[in-house]
Amino acid sequence: MRLYLIPSPIGNLGDITYRAVEVLKLVDCILCEDTRNSVRLLNHYGISKPISPYHQHNEHKITDHIVAQIKGGKSFALLTDAGTPGISDPGYLLVKACRENGIMVECLPGATALIPAIVQSGLPCTAFVFEGFPPLKKGRQTFFNGLALEPRTIVLYEAPYRLAKTLLELAAALGKERLAAVCRELTKLYEETKVGTLGELGEYYEKNTPKGEIVIVISGKSRKKTATEDEPEE
Repeated sequence: MRLYLIPSPIGNLGDITYRAVEVLKLVDCILCEDTRNSVRLLNHYGISKPISPYHQHNEHKITDHIVAQIKGGKSFALLTDAGTPGISDPGYLLVKACRENGIMVECLPGATALIPAIVQSGLPCTAFVFEGFPPLKKGRQTFFNGLALEPRTIVLYEAPYRLAKTLLELAAALGKERLAAVCRELTKLYEETKVGTLGELGEYYEKNTPKGEIVIVISGKSRKKTATEDEPEE
């Protein structure tokens, strides 16, 4: 009895590991965030297994039922739409419940949008903080203000129709001259990465509404030494 977390390609269907395909062929049931998207991937690799929807609208209702089935001897795989389950996708509740019930959980390594984005942005990637999607309404301004003093590179996800608004709000909170990169449609045919200041990028996407999945990478606040720090100790 075991739960497998299977990273799925973020665009190019070739970006899945051999092991992930093998596990998907062996499990008793595959949980899918969106069965329509998952079926496309499964059909591509000739995988025919029972599938069941598992998403943010039903996870609270069916998690206990899934745990009971795993304890009864079945193996399940969780497959979210793009990337690794639990990273801005369903997965946390099920993993937590499995751990609490002594069920083995195994997360396979694989695709995620944030790592390619930060590496190819040209911004420092030795230390970074991933903040997922910004709040839509409540706490939004507080969230942006909290990023202003963050010294590490910041990685965010955002919907294309909110991108310009978010970039301009980030520019107001962090400074319009803060360097950033917008990575769009990673691994897909029209993959694009634009680098500039938050102000420049906000203005550009106000006039050019993007499509596809978006990752925003923002440079951290630079730490400048003060005159006091430069003075030798007595």
